[in-house]
Amino acid sequence: MGQRSQWGTRAGFILAAVGSAVGLGNIWRFPYVAYENGGGAFFIPYLFALLTAGIPILIMEFTIGQKYRGSAPLSFFRMEGKKAEWLGWWGVFVAFVISTYYSVIIAWAMKYTVYSFNLQWGDDTQGFLFGDVLNLADTPGQVGGFVPGVLIPHILVWIIVFGILFAGVKKGIELANKIFIPVLVIVFLMIVIRAVTLPGALTGLEAFFKPDLSQLANGTVWVAAYGHIFFSLSIAFAIMITYSSYLPRKSDITNNAFITGFANSGFELLAGIGVFAALGFMAVQSNVAVDEVATAGVGLAFAVFPQIINEFPGMNALFGVLFFLSLVLAGLSSLISICETYVAGLSEKLGISRNKAVLFGAGAASLISLLFTTRGGLYFLDAVDYFINQFGVAFIGLVEVIAIAWVFRKLDVFKEHANPMSDIQIRGWWKFSLMYITPLVLGYMMFDLFRTNLGKRFDNDTGNYEGYSDAFIMGAGWSVALAALILGILFSLIKWNRNALEPYDRDET
Repeated sequence: MGQRSQWGTRAGFILAAVGSAVGLGNIWRFPYVAYENGGGAFFIPYLFALLTAGIPILIMEFTIGQKYRGSAPLSFFRMEGKKAEWLGWWGVFVAFVISTYYSVIIAWAMKYTVYSFNLQWGDDTQGFLFGDVLNLADTPGQVGGFVPGVLIPHILVWIIVFGILFAGVKKGIELANKIFIPVLVIVFLMIVIRAVTLPGALTGLEAFFKPDLSQLANGTVWVAAYGHIFFSLSIAFAIMITYSSYLPRKSDITNNAFITGFANSGFELLAGIGVFAALGFMAVQSNVAVDEVATAGVGLAFAVFPQIINEFPGMNALFGVLFFLSLVLAGLSSLISICETYVAGLSEKLGISRNKAVLFGAGAASLISLLFTTRGGLYFLDAVDYFINQFGVAFIGLVEVIAIAWVFRKLDVFKEHANPMSDIQIRGWWKFSLMYITPLVLGYMMFDLFRTNLGKRFDNDTGNYEGYSDAFIMGAGWSVALAALILGILFSLIKWNRNALEPYDRDET
C-alpha cells in the first residue's frame, strides 16, 4: 500500500488521543458520578477500573491500529477477515451517530460563550435555556421548526470541523489538538483556581472528596466505575484504533496508553475540583445543601453554572467566557476524532480520496445533525445519546473484548507485537483483565441495562427512559442503536478497494 499518513511527533498523537477522551461529558459527568457513588471512596474502584479495563483496552486498541495499519474496519479485516470486519464498522457507525448530536452541544457552548460577556441569561437560567435558547417543543417527538439561534453556531461548528478534516492528519488534526488541548488545560486551570477561592468552595470539595467507605461493598458502585472509565476514554468505537494506525512502526504502545489514560483521569479530577468548588459556593449562597444544587447532564453546564457565575463576587463575565470556551475546545477536539473514524473507513473501503470521504461522511453527519437544531432537538438528543452509548459503545466493548480474547485468541499475538517496542512490558495482569475482569463486569452491566430497559423498570409513568412514549423510544432510541449494528454488517459485505488489500507490513519512512 502507498505511504500512510503519520503523526508528526509522539506528542502530537498523545495530544490527539487525550483530546478525543477529554470531551464535554468529562467536565460534567465524572464529578457527578463520583459524588453519587461514595465521593472520595469512589476513587478506589475508579483506579481499579482504569488499570484493569481502561488502560488494558487502550493498549489492545493501540496495538490493533499500529499493527494492522488501518481504520477500525480495515484493521479488523486484516486481523480476521470478514468475520471481524463488521465489528469495526459497527464502531464507525456508532461514532457517526454520536457526531450528529455532539456538534449541537458545542453550538450551545459557543452561544453561551457569547452570552457570558453580559450575562445575558439573567436570573432564570433554566427558563432561559429551555425557552429563549432552545425554544423547546412541548411534546417529545415533535420536531418543530429550526431554532435560528442554534442553527447558525451549529453551522459554524461544522465549518471548523470540515476545515480541520480537509487539512489532514498532521496539518489538520494534530495541529488543532496542539492548540486546543494546551489552551483547554490553561483555561480550565484558571477556572479551577478561581472556583477554589470562592466562599463555600470547601463545602463543595468536602462533599466531593468525603469518602463513604460503606459504598465499596456496593456492587453498583464498582459497575459505575467501570462504566464511566469505558465511556470517558473513547474506547470501543473506532477512535483509538484509527488514531493509532497513524503511529510510526517503532512507537511505544503501552507507554502511550498509560499516558493517555492517566492524562484523561487527571483532567477529570481537575474538573471535579472545579465543578464542586463552584457548587459549594452556590450552595452556601443559596443556604442549601450541596446535593440540592448538584445535578448531572447538560443542565449542570447550561443552567446551574450560569447561576453560579451570576453569584461570583467579581469578574463574572470573564469566568463565564472561560468556562464555556473550555466546553467548546473540549467538544471540538472530541468531535474531530469521532469524525476521523468514518473518514478513514470510507476512504479505505471505497478507494476514494480523503477529501471525498470528508465530504461524504462529515457531509451526511452535518445534514442529519440539523434535526437536533429544531425545537424538539433536545428530546431527540437525550434519547439518542442514552441508547447509542448504552447499547452501542458499551455493547461493542463487550463484544470486542470477548471476540479478541476468546474467539480470535489474539492477546498473545498483540503482546508479542507490543512488548519489543514498549518500555512498560505487558504481563499477566493485562491478559487476565481482558479475558476475565472486563467481560464479567461489562457483561453484568449490559445484562442489567437490557433487563432495565426491556423490562420497563424505570420509575415513571410509562416505564420508559425519562418517561418517553413507547413510539418515541422505539424511533429515537432502540432503532438508532440497532441501525448502527445493521449498517455495520451491511458495510462489511461491500468489497474492499484492492489497494487496501496490498501488503501493509513493510516499514514506512
